[in-house]
Amino acid sequence: MPETKHIGLTSEQVRSFINDGFVRIGNAFGADLAKRGRDELWADMGLSPDEPEKWVRPVIRVGFKSSPPFVEAANTPQLHRAYDQLVGEGRWLAPRGLGTFPIRFPSPRSPGDDGWHVDVSFGTDNPDFMEWRANVKSSGRALLMLFLFSDVGPDDAPMKIRKGSHAVIARELLPYGETGATLRQLSADGYASTEGCEVALATGAAGTVYLCHPFLVHAAQPHRGQRPRFMAQPPLLPKGEFDPALPPSPVQVAIRQACGLTF
Repeated sequence: MPETKHIGLTSEQVRSFINDGFVRIGNAFGADLAKRGRDELWADMGLSPDEPEKWVRPVIRVGFKSSPPFVEAANTPQLHRAYDQLVGEGRWLAPRGLGTFPIRFPSPRSPGDDGWHVDVSFGTDNPDFMEWRANVKSSGRALLMLFLFSDVGPDDAPMKIRKGSHAVIARELLPYGETGATLRQLSADGYASTEGCEVALATGAAGTVYLCHPFLVHAAQPHRGQRPRFMAQPPLLPKGEFDPALPPSPVQVAIRQACGLTF
């Protein structure tokens, strides 16, 4: 997929989002912001890029970050325009930061969190996260986003993405209506229904952002490279619930297209 060279997405990129479930935006934020973000994250972990002998864990998670580099990275003009194009103008909340950061280190050990899954979006007050829910309207989540704060190649634990899996999940959610399905229900068969999907890797230079449909099936993987991978995977939050009086956004078009809906 070609890099984006202008403010906003091309019509081809929007179509790709609807069909594949994601779009890759190169240079979505600056390398300087990525470097400032990495410096803060190193400090948060109490580690150094110059002391690899201390990188003993395959993954360290850093929570939500609301300092200037992260707020600025999430709110560039390029990204704001893309949010409008995919979610609908005025239908999303400007991010107040980014997180979480599952920072992955080169390691022969399994990270223990590399199963296929979708990110659920409501019912999160339940202490059992397997009871958290998603519904066919994607209540509580407008997009899944992947922000690369370091260069990520094929060996650097890039996120694995099952292309087109969002359509499969939309059809599976449809019978559950507004109540939605729990993560336990969605995961019961290990996402076998999406095993035939082509797998893409979320690679790119620092400053690359992947904007993904909320229903996209994805998975982490072990780090086989040399340098730690810094990536945030926040949601873009919607301003409100689905409004049938408004024109459907590409997020909604993908759901309708998958389910044959006319709502």
